[in-house]
Amino acid sequence: MKDVEAILKEVAERLKDNYPYGDPLYAGQMLKPPHDVARRAYEMALKINPNNHALDGGRASSAMEKEAVAALARMIGWADTHLGHLSSGGTMANLEALWIAGQLHPGKTILASTQAHYTHQRIAGVLGLPFETIACDRNGRMDVQALERRLAAGGIGTVVATMGTTATGAVDPLPAIVDLRRRFDFRIHADAAYGGYFILADNLSGETKLAFSCVREAESIVIDPHKHGLQPYGCGCVIFHDPSVGRLYRHDSPYTYFTSTDLHLGEISLECSRPGAAAVALWATQRMFPLEPGGEFAKGLESGRAAALELYSRLRKDGRFVTGTAPALDILVWAPRAKRVSEASTLSQRVFDEAAKRQLHLALATLPVDLIDAQDMQRDRDTIVCLRSVLMKPEHHEWVDRIWSILDDATTAAGVKR
Repeated sequence: MKDVEAILKEVAERLKDNYPYGDPLYAGQMLKPPHDVARRAYEMALKINPNNHALDGGRASSAMEKEAVAALARMIGWADTHLGHLSSGGTMANLEALWIAGQLHPGKTILASTQAHYTHQRIAGVLGLPFETIACDRNGRMDVQALERRLAAGGIGTVVATMGTTATGAVDPLPAIVDLRRRFDFRIHADAAYGGYFILADNLSGETKLAFSCVREAESIVIDPHKHGLQPYGCGCVIFHDPSVGRLYRHDSPYTYFTSTDLHLGEISLECSRPGAAAVALWATQRMFPLEPGGEFAKGLESGRAAALELYSRLRKDGRFVTGTAPALDILVWAPRAKRVSEASTLSQRVFDEAAKRQLHLALATLPVDLIDAQDMQRDRDTIVCLRSVLMKPEHHEWVDRIWSILDDATTAAGVKR
């Protein structure tokens, strides 16, 4: 039998096969290093390995989970009443929100935009609920007029408003959706898995800030602390405004909930075993960085958005590129300028490869051509492969010059002409 040191050396060798996710030159996917306090609190809890399904398996960590979720609810504006818990991530959290929606509006259709996360359609299929998409406007947001027409046709149970789409970071027009709810009977679920924490930021556009101010009007919301919340994977969160939805979770488990008459988190969750360590890490992080406007945590979000705006401005001024609309949060997309859309797509791949050779790691996203300012290109296809950057690390603002320098070199090497 191999000893622990030998195995851990093998692990270390295997882990070398990774991208440098914590480096500011990694600006591709939604990967933000967990804070040191989160890592250390998680490791402390692992010594106990609590299970936050029942109080019997995680008394202290269950209490910390309730406190951490309550802090997120206060951030939204639900200080007095809410019901929520942590989950393995946004997929499971959204599943729970739509499961509750299906229980309250059985058989009715779920609507989401064409830029919403693909898992909503998959979740609806798992739940046996009808699902339809609503077209987006040129900003990648749900088209309100198209939504109104579909609502008028009837049969809608829930509208999913995406508060930060995965591809472009677009924020759906939640104020208009709330207005439509006054005329049509449907639930609003805010999928803020990526963008939820931006409710704290003060450098958003007026339109985006107004949208986040309306999140409190939703019936349910999902936020992923393992995205902007400085947590290790997996840590998602679903919160309902009306605590009475807890009755829909009711089940019998006489062999589980027997040491306390207090509420066990497993009684308001579809998941059973859940890591108490995740709750401990989130609780510790929120103690260090309170969720308040103007605080250190909020300033980190603002820094990432400032970086995205700065890079967007440089791209707009450079004739080699075409861009989407100004970033709503900290994600931006662009493509090399070319005669045809297909050529621009090929050049995007080349720039991506050349940037990676220079240790700048971007991402690629295939988007409808209408989301990019490509009117002067021949439209020989309806989608375009774009370069995509997620500038979610606070350090990114200080690294914009370096990122731009490498991108400039990579673009030249890829054969994109000025």
